[in-house]
Amino acid sequence: MAIPSFIFFAVSLLPLATRQAAACAMDSSQVPCFFIFGDSLIDNGNNNGILTLARANYPPYGVDFPGGSTGRFTNGRTVVDILAELLGFESFIPPYQTTRGSAVLRGLNYASGAAGIREESGSNLGTNIPMGEQVERFRRTTRQITRLLHGNRTAVSEHLGRCVFYSAIGSNDYLNNYFMPDYFSTSDEYDPKTYAALLLQDYRRQLAALYDLGARKVAVAGVGQIGCIPYQLARYDGSVNGSRCNEKINKAIAIFNSGLKAMVNRLNSEATNAKFTYINSFGAFQDLITNADSYGFDVVDKGCCGVGRNNGQITCLPFQKPCEDRTKFIFWDAFHPTDVANVILAVKAFNSTNRADVYPRNIQQLAAA
Repeated sequence: MAIPSFIFFAVSLLPLATRQAAACAMDSSQVPCFFIFGDSLIDNGNNNGILTLARANYPPYGVDFPGGSTGRFTNGRTVVDILAELLGFESFIPPYQTTRGSAVLRGLNYASGAAGIREESGSNLGTNIPMGEQVERFRRTTRQITRLLHGNRTAVSEHLGRCVFYSAIGSNDYLNNYFMPDYFSTSDEYDPKTYAALLLQDYRRQLAALYDLGARKVAVAGVGQIGCIPYQLARYDGSVNGSRCNEKINKAIAIFNSGLKAMVNRLNSEATNAKFTYINSFGAFQDLITNADSYGFDVVDKGCCGVGRNNGQITCLPFQKPCEDRTKFIFWDAFHPTDVANVILAVKAFNSTNRADVYPRNIQQLAAA
């Protein structure tokens, strides 16, 4: 598989965009604001001040990030950091937890490590901000925006209607809920199909609430191939069924993702002026792992930083020395991709023309819609 030239372009120029305010992409952003919802894959500091084990505001996290260890669960940028650059923003979207005033007009990141669609997901690690609470925080933000725009509700609607919204959540509903039977009862109560249906019912209500608050251009990312992350590989004996990955988990995720794509279709047909799009994160991760050599990766089954088998038993310890060449690893730690892997994932979501990757449109088209 040949590597598309646009990936080389993105990998080589996006670090320059960080230093030179996205000069490689454009002079101004394509949309006025970017609002982000999700879990640790895109958290940029919201968990720093809460009581949880799901925190990343210490070295070596951020070893390749200009601001150091900010609370991002990777060595550099997250997918949404790179999407913000591709959209032309001159700086990254800030966390809700520490941002007030007129800065909220250009967007906020509400994502929280260990958070899920269900309120109890991830509670085994301590406190988090589940999707329902993230939506409530956005509700508070809309009140701030209304005040900043002098109570002009038409102006508020027009402003939010031009923004891009990005939601990526659901991993912890499986990783730190359904497939943790010693702590949660959901796998005893529901089969995978029923559990996925319940998750989708809750998620639809949350996305509909965002729509009611003014969101119109919404990218919804599916759950990735978490049966193949180092955390699972450290616990799973692949010789049982001949697969390196835990396919029981991947099959359950595939049920959820199929329903999520169908839900995006229904939201587009039922909600006036709604422009939802589905990002196939599962397929993107599968492509990365299957075609790792083509993308320049040497290591697909181990974290660059971590402890135990596959560096996957726990995440990076404070001040632990990570691998020397992060560009050769897909995974930074037991759960999260490296900066380079995030670039590939973000670029695919942004401008792929393959409807198997993005449906019915990519994020660049979503911004222009």
